[in-house]
Amino acid sequence: MKVLFVCLGNICRSPSAQGVLNLLAAQDNLDVSADSKGTAAYHIGKAPDPRSQACALERNIDLSGLKAEQVLVDDFYNYDFVFAMDSDNLAHLQTLRPHDATASLALFLQDYGTLGEVNVPDPYYDGELAFNRVLDLLFDACGRFLEVECS
Repeated sequence: MKVLFVCLGNICRSPSAQGVLNLLAAQDNLDVSADSKGTAAYHIGKAPDPRSQACALERNIDLSGLKAEQVLVDDFYNYDFVFAMDSDNLAHLQTLRPHDATASLALFLQDYGTLGEVNVPDPYYDGELAFNRVLDLLFDACGRFLEVECS
């Protein structure tokens, strides 16, 4: 199963989601792989935000080898699931998605989160607490995703 997480710049939320899902899938020996991209081209080729990397590393997730990419129309055929981190990015993805796309498109926390949030908040302009909150939300939703989709 192939999963794509999408946020705006692909330097905070979506690479964190990629790291969390890949970690949890590996721990359970599941044939699931995640990637991440952004709807905007602001940071193409750049590594995840240092704050995202630091908070993820505290939870045994190494994001240092990732580089920001922009989502493409072909992604709707190359992945089984495309998950938006928030409703703005979902709206953008809905306009990009071809009518015959094979990937399921959804708002990630709305479908799998259990902590009362619908959007993964963008921590970019906030501090360490915001980056850790993002990881809490992602661990919860990724765990639930694997329970539902891999059982």
